[in-house]
Amino acid sequence: MLLPCYNEEAAIGATVRGFRDALPDAIIYVYDNNSRDRTRETAAEAGAVVRSEKQQGKGNVVRRMFADIDADVYVMADGDLTYDPAAAPAMVGMLLAEQLDMVVGTRRHEQKQAYRGGHVLGNRIFTGLLAGLFGRSFSDIFSGYRVFSRRFVKSFPVLSEGFEIETEISVHALELRMPVGEVETSYGARPEGSHSKLSTYGDGWRILKTIINLYRVERPVLFYGIIGALLVIAAIILAIPLARTYLQTGLVPRFPTAILVTGMVIVAVLCLFAGLILNTVTRGRREVRRLAYLSLSAPGEPKL
Repeated sequence: MLLPCYNEEAAIGATVRGFRDALPDAIIYVYDNNSRDRTRETAAEAGAVVRSEKQQGKGNVVRRMFADIDADVYVMADGDLTYDPAAAPAMVGMLLAEQLDMVVGTRRHEQKQAYRGGHVLGNRIFTGLLAGLFGRSFSDIFSGYRVFSRRFVKSFPVLSEGFEIETEISVHALELRMPVGEVETSYGARPEGSHSKLSTYGDGWRILKTIINLYRVERPVLFYGIIGALLVIAAIILAIPLARTYLQTGLVPRFPTAILVTGMVIVAVLCLFAGLILNTVTRGRREVRRLAYLSLSAPGEPKL
């Protein structure tokens, strides 16, 4: 059981106790990310194994957790008491019974103060964007409540530093075509004294950049092909008046425009070839990750 947290003294004790009751056989790890209150002490008093990650940001914490902890099943949730610990057994049960690699706890917010309106809208927009770009998506790509198999965790090269980590996790599962599932869970309001660290606009912009960057890396032919197509369309629009003048007079009086059109077409062709070359690199990287993934046993599968 993995609980990343930062300044969650008001919630971490109850969170740890809730997951201890729900998963009595689990070892609960709390990773403190430079808290300035008594988060570490409160977590230890509640019975958690407390560790620290000095590099600020949730992505850095997840990278450290996945590298340090060796387990067959990982349950990850934020340490702010917003996720329902009682849903964890069902999520773990689905992962093992169906031999999945990730189960996402999709949030059902029953309290108004639990979820800011801007976050609801942003979640819908980014979820739809991810589905449009990658062909598939999840109902709640930003949920921090997830259950992973060992082969997911150990094949996942965490690159994100902040709250865009959930997006990277989702794309990793989609690109390797892992078997995944979803379980609807209640999402509660934070207790008094606990505050969200997510910036609606700042982190939203970082998440958007992450989605675009992941699309560039994972779909280079389409990414650079779109750029090339836009350049060709712009070149054609600029070339139409030149072609008309040439057909009427046999002259090309706007020579700079003709040079610009030629340059745009050349750049468009270079974009296409860049996408094709990078696609070969991406395919090789994906095969390496797939082999690392396949080198580990499926969850629930007996070890020989």
